[in-house]
Amino acid sequence: MDSARSDTRPPEAPPIVALKILIAGGFGVGKTTMVGAVSEIRPLRTEEHLTEAGRGVDQTAGVEQKTTTTVALDFGKITLHDQFALYLFGTPGQDRFWFFWDDIAQGALGAVVLADTRRLQDCFAAVDYFERREIPFIVAVNCFAGARRFRVEEVASALDLDPGTPVVLCDARERSSAKEVLIAVVEHASRTYAGRRGPEER
Repeated sequence: MDSARSDTRPPEAPPIVALKILIAGGFGVGKTTMVGAVSEIRPLRTEEHLTEAGRGVDQTAGVEQKTTTTVALDFGKITLHDQFALYLFGTPGQDRFWFFWDDIAQGALGAVVLADTRRLQDCFAAVDYFERREIPFIVAVNCFAGARRFRVEEVASALDLDPGTPVVLCDARERSSAKEVLIAVVEHASRTYAGRRGPEER
């Protein structure tokens, strides 16, 4: 495993900085999968089976094989470069759980909006949420088998992203790919916050 463990770090090493990252996006886009793929601890999951009560409420078009849904959050952790401990919070994707987002988002450094090009409209709400609250985010296109591939510029245009918002391609099932996404959001958030500070504060 390439993640650092606290009990193997030399005594003189600087303390690890804890950072909170949100993983958001539409229903069935791969949030739980990404957290599970990259977490160095056993991830906390709050999944429940879909029931008849959710029929007509949960939009399962395109993900008909999905049988469970996150009803609160997913939680995981990964250490990057022996410097940063990223605490990952996967948000629920359905509209009826959005009231929970404000609590989850408190103190977040940045966010990843996972997107499925077959259902790109499903991530509009997450994009709007983070833009309105000025939380730095990137869009990570989860490349599902059989889905049409688009250039990142096309995705950015379709989502009407603000200039400078990164779009990356990924496979949420692969640890290395998910890790690159997290590195990208930390770097983007660092640049964003540095740009908001005045020269005398840098």
